[in-house]
Amino acid sequence: MSHTAHDYVRSATVRPTAALLAASAAALLVLTACSAEEDKAAPSPKAKTSAPAAETTDPGKSSDAEKSAGIPDAPTGADRAAYLAAIKAIDPAIVEDEEKAIDAGRNQCSHLASPSGKSDWLAAQRFGNDARPLTDAQGKQLNAALRKTLCPA
Repeated sequence: MSHTAHDYVRSATVRPTAALLAASAAALLVLTACSAEEDKAAPSPKAKTSAPAAETTDPGKSSDAEKSAGIPDAPTGADRAAYLAAIKAIDPAIVEDEEKAIDAGRNQCSHLASPSGKSDWLAAQRFGNDARPLTDAQGKQLNAALRKTLCPA
């Protein structure tokens, strides 16, 4: 066989082998990706037998750790209405997002359980924001409203 014919035969056999290897590698990647997607989509057997902790707890109820830190349960019914009315009287914009106002109040109760000299400032920070800053005087009013409604001493 001449040198040119030998090169042709060798290149003809190498090319399909390289193409076969490339196709095999691509197929392997596709199969791996598919099985990974199936793993993500299929719930695990453990998930079927037990519900996540977040689904089993009431978001408005304080955990034992929260209670020990002074965070009360979220108010409901008439208590919720009284709390929101009390802080709305200080600044109506505070209750535009009621859930945020309740979360801020519950967290401020934690601080009021062992207050410091910055209690009024902290309340102003918790309930206000950059677009609607509150003063320390408003923070003092918020603390008074919290003591009457959400977190009495």
